[in-house]
Amino acid sequence: MATQQIDIAQLPIEQLNQLAKQLDQEIELFSSSMNQLKHAQNKFVESQESLNKISPESLSKDILVPLTGSIYVPGQLSDVQNVMVDIGTGYYVDMDVKKGKEHFKRKIEYITKQIEKVQPLLQEKYRMKQVVMEILQYKVQQASLQPAAAANGSTVATR
Repeated sequence: MATQQIDIAQLPIEQLNQLAKQLDQEIELFSSSMNQLKHAQNKFVESQESLNKISPESLSKDILVPLTGSIYVPGQLSDVQNVMVDIGTGYYVDMDVKKGKEHFKRKIEYITKQIEKVQPLLQEKYRMKQVVMEILQYKVQQASLQPAAAANGSTVATR
């Protein structure tokens, strides 16, 4: 399928406005996606760092166990060899600490690759929006000058 290229400088002001709105929507979508990916990446990094803190010395030490994002209860680690890992959509898997670290490492690498794919697309959309806005501004300026030039030209013709 061949892509057809259009010279946006030839588009009328109305279509440039529509294109700018469409680019705004796409930028919003990509920005939202980037924020969600970065948030997920941070969560996996935090989880991996938590596993790095588990050691044989942690056995039976007092800790705070998160029930929600803001509610913690006191507890103690009864096993420093195995952890329960949230693998998504409410499913948890019992893993040894090493496998848990590998799991989070894979997740972080995967999300990093996704961020690397989305980032250039977002930057390109910003560049396109800037070009469209420059052309739109130029066309609006030219359109506002034409009636003034026509008015000046008609005045000169009547003298």
